[in-house]
Amino acid sequence: METFDINVTDAISNGIDLETLKPEADKALETVLNATGAGNDFLGWVNLPQATIDSDLIEEITSVANVLRAECEAVVCIGIGGSYLGAKAVIEALKNQFVATKPEILFAGQNIGEDYLSELMDYLADKRFGIVVISKSGTTTEPAIAFRLLRAMLEQKVGREEAAKLTVAITDAKRGALRSLATDEGYATFVIDDNVGGRFSVLSPVGLLPIAIAGFNIRALLQGAADMQAICSKPGNPAQLYAMTRNALYRSGKKTEILVNYNPKLHFFGEWWKQLYGESEGKDHKGIFPAAVDNSTDLHSMGQWIQDGERTIFETVISVDQTARSLVIPSDDENLDGLNFIAGQHVDHVNKMAEIGTRLAHIDGGVPNLRIAISEINEYNLGQLIYFFEMSCGISGYMLGVNPFNQPGVEDYKRNMFALLAKPGYEAETEAIRARLAK
Repeated sequence: METFDINVTDAISNGIDLETLKPEADKALETVLNATGAGNDFLGWVNLPQATIDSDLIEEITSVANVLRAECEAVVCIGIGGSYLGAKAVIEALKNQFVATKPEILFAGQNIGEDYLSELMDYLADKRFGIVVISKSGTTTEPAIAFRLLRAMLEQKVGREEAAKLTVAITDAKRGALRSLATDEGYATFVIDDNVGGRFSVLSPVGLLPIAIAGFNIRALLQGAADMQAICSKPGNPAQLYAMTRNALYRSGKKTEILVNYNPKLHFFGEWWKQLYGESEGKDHKGIFPAAVDNSTDLHSMGQWIQDGERTIFETVISVDQTARSLVIPSDDENLDGLNFIAGQHVDHVNKMAEIGTRLAHIDGGVPNLRIAISEINEYNLGQLIYFFEMSCGISGYMLGVNPFNQPGVEDYKRNMFALLAKPGYEAETEAIRARLAK
């Protein structure tokens, strides 16, 4: 197992006693592992890494991925929320930031942007592309619009029969619009298990297929997650420590958690983390607000607020010990920029000093800091991080007193949107909301 370390010393130095929360955290861990709490019908993710890593499913995912890799210049992954964020987080962390993967992985269905979709279709006009569409129902508005447009474009481009060979559906096992269409058209399919919610699905075909198409090692990703699963099956594990610490800070008045990285490759990992915790904990007028920053970039935008703003925040820093590349700062005879004092140093050494200096400044400014360290950014370590945060999210949600595995508030905007669009079956709601807007 590669390096994974969590340090909460600087987060609890203000007198918070974690020992008082240990019985509560032990009970929450047991509730997750034994599936005895609210939302226990959505705990299929708990054993997913160890159950999947050596299964025939991995061979099937790899086989389908290889077909699309061989046939396509680009593959569009259509989905929203957990149906795209996990895969995007892993792919963006592993890829060269200035070179597209082969095939190029593009995303659609995560917004209702007319310009976005039009520009995407223009970009695909002269490319051979495939589609991976991810939806349990097939009727979620954002991905359904994108799929309707791109499916029509692909069928017009290569014909209906060939388009079917270049389309993969990840959907419900038996029911739903997308399952019916996939059966009728003969798409290759993978199943989203009923007991795996979207934001916990990155280690299922939802995330694994796009990651494999991008050319990355899904077995190593699962191995990291499986090893973390083994660690997290026992009391006193790192995920439990993280859950205890953040709940202790929340109860002391720290209402916002900022996930901090010092490596730009982790930007979308922060986006995935925000959905995981925001959708899991933000219920019953409770919950830590999840935010994320990319440092040192955001020190020149959010740094002032974090240092001197309202003291209702704490930070969790993901620290990466080693970079994949080596770059040394050269000396300059004129030294007009005054940087000769760091000439001969690696760029990452300067970055590490910025990280340490910032953490010390924020701690001195009253911002508790947790630090999670990994040895390097690779598939194995990302698998560890994913499972660590998923397990901690379940424990933390139960400690908070909410169901971490539902999302009732997500439906509110949909009802209003459907009423405004006069969707059949929403006639009463349409009349009511139009009357409200007319006032």
